[in-house]
Amino acid sequence: MPAVHIDSVIQSIRGEKVILAVELAKIYGVETRALNQAVRRNIDKFPQDFMFQLTRKEANELHRSTSQFVTLKRGANIKYLPYAFTEHGAVMAANILRSRRAIEMSIFVVRAFIKMRQSMTTNKNLMEMLSKLEISLTKRLDAHEQAIVYVLTELRKLIDPPPLPGPERKPIGF
Repeated sequence: MPAVHIDSVIQSIRGEKVILAVELAKIYGVETRALNQAVRRNIDKFPQDFMFQLTRKEANELHRSTSQFVTLKRGANIKYLPYAFTEHGAVMAANILRSRRAIEMSIFVVRAFIKMRQSMTTNKNLMEMLSKLEISLTKRLDAHEQAIVYVLTELRKLIDPPPLPGPERKPIGF
């Protein structure tokens, strides 16, 4: 699995960049239950900053945002709360699995996290540069500079947009 695809499964939960156990298991070429079992057997190797278990609310919200409108069969709900692995937790998971594929793929996972961190740093630097430019322009505001300040604030909104509220959905059924 190329690093490009790994980027798409990295999510932000509780302010952390994480990969869910189901996605990590696919990347490492094992079943999710095998990964979870290995983690439970080696739970002392996974402190809170390496891995955490989602709450029921987080799991339901995540499930709603990723599933399609389908009718679930009886018992086809979220039975076990999923684990979320940080960069270090993903590497530790590869170490406890001890499979050749897991070790090879852990390199791609780490590179994807590094790439994401670099892009966040680049955006932060760009935001700082825009802020400095805006401050220097607001010191001498005429019509032209006001227009530039307006463009900069709109550009800042595009780079770092506020989170969009999800549509309120009515429950289906009785």
